[in-house]
Amino acid sequence: MEKRMQSLNAQAPLLPGDHQEDYNLKDTSPQLGERWPNGGAFGGRGWMNGGDRFTSTYDLVEQMFYLYVRVVKAKELPPSSLTGSCDPYVEVKLGNYKGRTKHFDRKSNPEWNQVFAFSKDRVQSSLLEVFVKDKEMAGRDDYVGRVVFDLNEVPTRVPPDSPLAPQWYRLEDRRGEGKVRGEVMLAVWMGTQADEAFPEAWHSDAASVHGEGVFNIRSKVYVSPKLWYLRVNVIEAQDVVANDRSRLPDVFVKAQIGNQVLRTKICPTRTPNPLWNEDLVFVTAEPFEEQLLITVEDRVHPSKEDVLGKISLPLNEFEKRLDHRPVNSRWFNLEKYGFGVMEGDRRKELKFSSRIHLRVCLEGGYHVLDESTMYISDQKPTAKQLWKQPVGILEVGILGAQGLLPMKMKDGRGSTDAYCVAKYGQKWVRTRTIMETFNPRWNEQYTWEVYDPCTVITLGVFDNSHLGGNGGGGSNAGRDARIGKVRIRLSTLEAHRTYTHSYPLLVLHPHGLKKMGELQLAIRFTTLSLANMIYIYGQPLLPKMHYLHPFTVNQVDNLRYQAMNIVARRLGRAEPPLRKEVVEYMLDVDSHMWSMRRSKANFFRIMSLVSGMVAIGQWFGNVCYWKNPITSVLVHILFLILVWYPELILPTLCFYMFLVGLWNYRYRPRYPPHMDTKLSWAESVNPDELDEEFDTFPTCKPHDVVRMRYDRLRSVAGRIQTVVGDIATQGERFESLLGWRDPRATSLFIVFCVCAAVVLYATPLRVVALVGGLYYLRHPRFRSKLPSVPSSFFKRLPARTDSLL
Repeated sequence: MEKRMQSLNAQAPLLPGDHQEDYNLKDTSPQLGERWPNGGAFGGRGWMNGGDRFTSTYDLVEQMFYLYVRVVKAKELPPSSLTGSCDPYVEVKLGNYKGRTKHFDRKSNPEWNQVFAFSKDRVQSSLLEVFVKDKEMAGRDDYVGRVVFDLNEVPTRVPPDSPLAPQWYRLEDRRGEGKVRGEVMLAVWMGTQADEAFPEAWHSDAASVHGEGVFNIRSKVYVSPKLWYLRVNVIEAQDVVANDRSRLPDVFVKAQIGNQVLRTKICPTRTPNPLWNEDLVFVTAEPFEEQLLITVEDRVHPSKEDVLGKISLPLNEFEKRLDHRPVNSRWFNLEKYGFGVMEGDRRKELKFSSRIHLRVCLEGGYHVLDESTMYISDQKPTAKQLWKQPVGILEVGILGAQGLLPMKMKDGRGSTDAYCVAKYGQKWVRTRTIMETFNPRWNEQYTWEVYDPCTVITLGVFDNSHLGGNGGGGSNAGRDARIGKVRIRLSTLEAHRTYTHSYPLLVLHPHGLKKMGELQLAIRFTTLSLANMIYIYGQPLLPKMHYLHPFTVNQVDNLRYQAMNIVARRLGRAEPPLRKEVVEYMLDVDSHMWSMRRSKANFFRIMSLVSGMVAIGQWFGNVCYWKNPITSVLVHILFLILVWYPELILPTLCFYMFLVGLWNYRYRPRYPPHMDTKLSWAESVNPDELDEEFDTFPTCKPHDVVRMRYDRLRSVAGRIQTVVGDIATQGERFESLLGWRDPRATSLFIVFCVCAAVVLYATPLRVVALVGGLYYLRHPRFRSKLPSVPSSFFKRLPARTDSLL
């Protein structure tokens, strides 16, 4: 078996290293933290004085300056000379950038309360102009008036200062030579992305987006719906009568919540009072929108089922359980199928109805898994009463991306409208969309509470395909394309240290691995209590209900799939929506699908672990064969000391591991882990294996391709089958030592055991260990190249392979 494993390892092609550097993590040195040079204003005459000012509000991102204009309302606007009314809107102009509010029909005192943000880096003018115009159905819009601001006189506002109070400004004529009728209420100030007006503001770098697309480019924070497991214990039913009264029914119960449908087994005995006592588990979310529909059905024959009764129950009436104590069961009367359409007098004829006995509860002691346990970011139970105190704070600064590839064609050239999504626990964040650039700079900072350090934060970059207007299609233009994903395990981060790195965005396509760009992040994990952190490491990974009443593997997979669907559906209804393809990519919806590449990666992960033990065995073999006489002598001396003083064995082993740990501290990782293309077998993967990995389920490929892949899978499975068979053979040989399958071998073994017992009773353990150890470490001159007697005896023992067909 060992030779066969080595042959598999030898058949693996070497991974090319030509482009490995492109896939590595890179150090960055961004200018983090807030600073206000020159007093904070354009010309150095703002409200702030005294050189640079530092704050810690946004200390993990690079500061970005914006000119904010809040258009509140207008009053006493003059009517048009043609229509006799005013349809006003406001246009804010700074250099070549123009932003406009929505217009109101026939309203001389409109209210907009809209904020415009102009990036200071793109300002090409020293004047800000605010125009009030009257929209015309045909022709050019009428000019009502304007207000002009000198940017050198604009004040600076720094949070947590209170918002700047807007003021009324009289409108000027086009030439600025006099005042005209009407006033507009405005507030103009300089600020940064830390300003609370930033998320909802119109941005000058997204001026081409109009209509519904404006809502799809804003940054938002989302919260996953509160998920519950609903356990329905179907106990029994009474007075169940088949539609055909000449036969007893084959009864089963079907339960449904939304699109989740589960059913019990058919009662093994035909009776009007069937008994099941089965648990059906569903996933549901607050607020509870669906009802639990219970139907009792009769299997007339394999293709026909009659509904004998049903009942619909709202989820709000069920008890919320926090531990494993059973809840009270209840009897429910079933409505006869079709009962609602009966005549009133026929209803009175029914003297009784069928009943069903249920025990239903909402499980608050479980954590509803909506992501793989390998990359889990939240382990808290559903019920908030069971939550522990947070042990730390995670702060993430999403700085930007570099070198993104074009994701779509716009006006005959490649374009990318990128945004970033981060998910940790129940909190999702989405940055604003930066338009038409391959090097977007978001510089947005977010914070999460950490309840367990052994969790993972996931960040993904996507291309926005729902911009509307001139931004590239309508609201249903297509799916947001994935650009790449980064996972960071918090337990690999040193506390209170700021990590600034550029992570490669790697995506597998059907034609191979592609680097889509780099994501620049600044991350800091702050621990609140060292004692709580140490305590957490000794606690179970999941809430205790997962161990007291565990689910089966199939149940976990099905419930996780339902939970992901619910989360995707609820977040897709937000504004702006976090779309289904984004949620599924972040939650690794397809991680359970078969992949030859992943199978190879996992196989060689096991081989890398086994290789360490093999290396120790080879070293010990070299000691036994005296390849290095000095080492062999030292090992003999150490062996004699441990035999003479056996109480030193465990302390020596622990001290050795302590010294190894201290030695390895010098070579500890200095950066968080990232996607490893070599470990993932992504660089040297066969194109057909990638095509198979991206195939749908069920497959949509031609029959000859499916046949070829099936034959390949049979070949791989055959080798695995042989290895598993070898392992089973060794175990069965151990069983046959005392199983009398080979009477002579078993007789010899038990006689040997009796003799060994007598010798060991009479001989001190130190002597036995000394003789055995020295015999095993003997010089090659006293060794034979033939197999040892115990090895030959063991290989002659029978196994059950002879009984296999």
